[in-house]
Amino acid sequence: MGTNMSYPKTDKISEEGENDLLIYGLSSMQGWRTTMEDAHAAHLDLAPSTSFFGVYDGHGGKVVAKFCAKYLHQQVLKSEEYMAGDVGASLQKAFFRMDEMMRGQRGWRELAVLGDKINRSNGKMEGSISSPRSGDGNDQGEYDWAFEEGPHSDYAGPTSGSTACVALIRNNKLFVSNAGDSRCVISRNSRAYNLSRDHKPDLEIEKERIIKAGGFIHAGRINGSLNLARAIGDMEFKQNKFLSTEKQIVTANPDINTVDLCDEHEFMVLACDGIWDCLSSQQLVDFVHQELLLGTKLSVVCERVLDRCLAPSITIGAGCDNMTMVLVQFKITGQYSAAAEEDKSSSNEEN
Repeated sequence: MGTNMSYPKTDKISEEGENDLLIYGLSSMQGWRTTMEDAHAAHLDLAPSTSFFGVYDGHGGKVVAKFCAKYLHQQVLKSEEYMAGDVGASLQKAFFRMDEMMRGQRGWRELAVLGDKINRSNGKMEGSISSPRSGDGNDQGEYDWAFEEGPHSDYAGPTSGSTACVALIRNNKLFVSNAGDSRCVISRNSRAYNLSRDHKPDLEIEKERIIKAGGFIHAGRINGSLNLARAIGDMEFKQNKFLSTEKQIVTANPDINTVDLCDEHEFMVLACDGIWDCLSSQQLVDFVHQELLLGTKLSVVCERVLDRCLAPSITIGAGCDNMTMVLVQFKITGQYSAAAEEDKSSSNEEN
């Protein structure tokens, strides 16, 4: 749970981009929190006919969110599963790979490079970090993650963590992968459809895993501290050597949804819980539709959502969190039908 300032920081980081099939805009704002622990990724042309967008909401520090924003999309492309055409499996593998990469001397060093202060006595991450340098996220040389000897070779990984809600669009297919309580929503004929589930400890499927792994839930929090059931990082909840990664108290195992895009799909939104604490999925879809009818730029739409959600006072509760929103509009030109045919033709040629 973050601490608040006496006044909100309303400066925003916004950007936008466009290709033949998509237009996107995004914005993030620190708000009332003393630090900004959100991160995001937007790669319009990650690979041929492939776009990638992600929202990462850190807790206990922003290092894990920044690490994911820098490396998760790279690991998706690198996997054998992706090269074989199994995008869902490659996304799942990339989520687990984040935890693996943050361990040991190399993980410790990379987290230090990202800027978190490190307690030299116990190797734990603390404080705040700076954003990765522009271009770092697509450095091909970072694909190799060789083992390194050093004083932190036995580093178990960060005790802080992050949600991860990502969307990969490849030709006419949308793949959404989520761990935590950030959310992806798609608008189809002006109606909101959730493409992810908020992973809270009180959900029956989560509660069952948590208790079996030796944890407990108090006041909606795992072991009285963490209010998420799935996350990347949070290594203190992943130490049972007798259980697989999927069965730990907290797991990075994502839910994955696949959608065949059609001309009825207008746009999708990825956002952290700082937005969803204030607006329902349908309320946000309605707001976006109104703005698009006015011809508002997508990044400005996101900025207006953040302003609408910002609490006027820290006594309100909701609206005091960091906020990040990514808005992706699908161009209504019938190109998805053409992309589907192209995808089908490619598959037939490979077979």
